[in-house]
Amino acid sequence: MKKSTHFSPEVRERAVRMVIEHLAEYPSEWATLVSIASKIGCTPETLRTWCRRQGGDAVQANKNSAESERIKALEREVRELKKANEILRLASAYFAQAELDRRLKS
Repeated sequence: MKKSTHFSPEVRERAVRMVIEHLAEYPSEWATLVSIASKIGCTPETLRTWCRRQGGDAVQANKNSAESERIKALEREVRELKKANEILRLASAYFAQAELDRRLKS
């Protein structure tokens, strides 16, 4: 005997919103789906289908925005490290020159 599991549109919309809101808290989209599906009482594949139908673009946009934020942070860190390396390179050259000058005067 097959169990009928119909979810109201409100429950589906809320589930999709929960996936979008909590996507950043899990290592993958599938992990998010598994966690939220167990709370709602449906299968992760069903929840994935709801997300694709109702808010697939929103899930992808949230994923892309999280990735772009991470890329921006990494680019900022790279710029800072390049500046630090340039400062260290110049300081090293300065002290190397000072050491050479000191040896020549002695």
